[in-house]
Amino acid sequence: MSEPIAWSYPHVVAHRCGGVLAPENTLAGLDQAVRHQVAMVEFDAKLSSDDVPFLLHDDDVDRTSDGHGPAARLSYAALSKLDAGRWFDASYAGERMPTLESVARRCIALGLQANVEIKPCPGRDAETGTRVARAVQAYWADAPVQPLLSSFSETALAAARDAAPELPRGMLFGALPDDWAQCVWRLRCVSVHLDHTDLDAARVAALREAGYRTLVYTVNDLERARTLVAWGVDAICTDRIDRINALTLSV
Repeated sequence: MSEPIAWSYPHVVAHRCGGVLAPENTLAGLDQAVRHQVAMVEFDAKLSSDDVPFLLHDDDVDRTSDGHGPAARLSYAALSKLDAGRWFDASYAGERMPTLESVARRCIALGLQANVEIKPCPGRDAETGTRVARAVQAYWADAPVQPLLSSFSETALAAARDAAPELPRGMLFGALPDDWAQCVWRLRCVSVHLDHTDLDAARVAALREAGYRTLVYTVNDLERARTLVAWGVDAICTDRIDRINALTLSV
């Protein structure tokens, strides 16, 4: 049996900054996380056409802004002019897609820990992994707890490992593959990040037995969250930070 790797992160993580309480991947979401006493946020980082790390989940800007087309073709100057809040609610009109740098400043000021998911545009996996990791390394240099990097892209996470080996990493999977142990060992990960529906108590125990921490997504039912914590899951990523928090989990 391996001892689980040291872990400095809380049990509850706000999905895409503020879950369903604010437009995703925005500074407004960070404010919602603090308002609901959530100590850690997850968000998606990718590169603009001029290599500025910024927050966006999708490959194009259509769903979460008033713009159109692939994000990879837009400079950050163009991205910064898009309204990334009105789609969610008129009260958030004028909210922007923030740079990773501005998010780092706000997280540090608010005392929020971070899970930075590296979300490359198509064909930019290695470059995005390298640039995001170096940016995190610089922006959080003096933070008491370093952000946790993660990605579904093994190529991006390997590039992040090489660029900033001291930053903790977690490999994201939908379903846990047969070769998961080799993958996370190659990447020198501290954690495995999984769809919670692919887990049971035995699988959580096996991951812990192997020495890895577990972060699960996206859990929006309180009783399910409590069950997962009882099994030994280390972190719950949720959209419902108004329902699931350290107090309601009793941890």
